Amino acid sequence: MTFAAVRTYVVLLLAWLLMAGCASAPEVFERSQNVTAGESVIKIHKPGFLGGQTFETTLFLPDGIGPFPVVVINHGKALGNTRFQERYRPLLATSFFLQRGYAVVVPMRGGFSKSTGSYIDGGCNIESNGLVQAEDVKAVLDYIVQQPWADSERMLMMGSSHGGWTSLAFGTLNYSGVRGLVNFAGGLRQPNCSAWEHGLARAAASYGQKTKIPSLWFYGDNDSYFSPYTYKGMYSRYTAAGGQAKLVAFGIFERDAHNMFESYAGQSIWEPEMIRFLESLGLPTAKCCCCNYALSMRNIHSK
Repeated sequence: MTFAAVRTYVVLLLAWLLMAGCASAPEVFERSQNVTAGESVIKIHKPGFLGGQTFETTLFLPDGIGPFPVVVINHGKALGNTRFQERYRPLLATSFFLQRGYAVVVPMRGGFSKSTGSYIDGGCNIESNGLVQAEDVKAVLDYIVQQPWADSERMLMMGSSHGGWTSLAFGTLNYSGVRGLVNFAGGLRQPNCSAWEHGLARAAASYGQKTKIPSLWFYGDNDSYFSPYTYKGMYSRYTAAGGQAKLVAFGIFERDAHNMFESYAGQSIWEPEMIRFLESLGLPTAKCCCCNYALSMRNIHSK
């Protein structure tokens, strides 16, 4: 191959990569049905450098054609290799929202479960960590808002543990149509990083300064990841920087408050607060007579 031919090939390759990197609208390229009825698993493709990424995403839709208000529920980070982490299925919260006519979207971020790419932890930079995770969620939501069943003006972003932190980071994007954030024990414990609790508080302040939408926070005193000193410092810095947040400090919960969101017993703590928060945002709270929530309850009890 001549030098001119090689140069032409390189120029064309770089142009293709540039166009791929500039593309941002994700699309579904694979759809399958989970073994449990009423639960769809899709893979959303985000074009980008070297082919982009795909995000394994679970959808729960109520009966009807919509458009439905949308809630996105973000997963935490289990110990070990993120690629071996199972697809997240928060069925208790899913049931709560299906009963009220919401579409529930549960994305797996890059490097988790069957999503492609790698988990980027940002080292000890906890602020950057959350922002990178939020960009993955944004790619999924960019696809969701294009669907005819989704009400892009009535959306809620929430998550637990690392998913709660991701949700707070997502708030800095001030994404159109997302009316509120819900954070269950959000953060990332990094004991190998110097003064990691102070790093969390500094990052929370940065998020609070940039976020224009309200949030609801849940933390307990016997959380194995975050002590009262840690979460109160995060909350104080977030609100002092201008972030709108209500903290529900529910004290001692069973053996570990970090698990409150996933527990049946925890429902009595978060559901009343959630209903009040949804009401303040102008989002639905009443159970609908025609919503397909009995199916989701059968899913829960089949686990």
